[in-house]
Amino acid sequence: MAVLTDEHKLFIVQALACHDTPSQVVAAVKDEFKITVTRQQVESYNCTRAAGKNTAQKWAAIFNKTREDFEAEISKIPVALRAVRLRRLQRYVDMAEQSGNLVLAAQLLEQIAKEQGGMYDNRRIHVHSGPNGGAIQTENLNVNLNMTEEEADRRIAELQSKLDAKHGQ
Repeated sequence: MAVLTDEHKLFIVQALACHDTPSQVVAAVKDEFKITVTRQQVESYNCTRAAGKNTAQKWAAIFNKTREDFEAEISKIPVALRAVRLRRLQRYVDMAEQSGNLVLAAQLLEQIAKEQGGMYDNRRIHVHSGPNGGAIQTENLNVNLNMTEEEADRRIAELQSKLDAKHGQ
């Protein structure tokens, strides 16, 4: 295990605080200082992980301040904002459609849907109960895929009348 100076430790702590992986930090330390450190040695400076739970107070404070500054700075980067990403993706869809590349346009539309649906963030909405904590109401529609057009029209009218009655119309 390499003996680290305060300069090495500061470099490692700041890189980890900026969300670099331990492997990336190992490579960066080797490039910057020409010394070899292990992933485990690097991980011990990430005070947000179990491996770094005993990180010295000095390094934990630097880590937390650097992370706070880094994440505040991210909000100033245009592509970090969902609206900016969506506008760019819309331009790309338009360009793909104009050039006749419908496959690319479809892929971009899928990416837009994922962006709008929260696929790229850590926030998820989980519904475990209905209104006021009650059961989630479900309805079996008894769909018959082989029904005639008249049967389908009848079923649609039946469901529409149920919906209207439910909503007082």
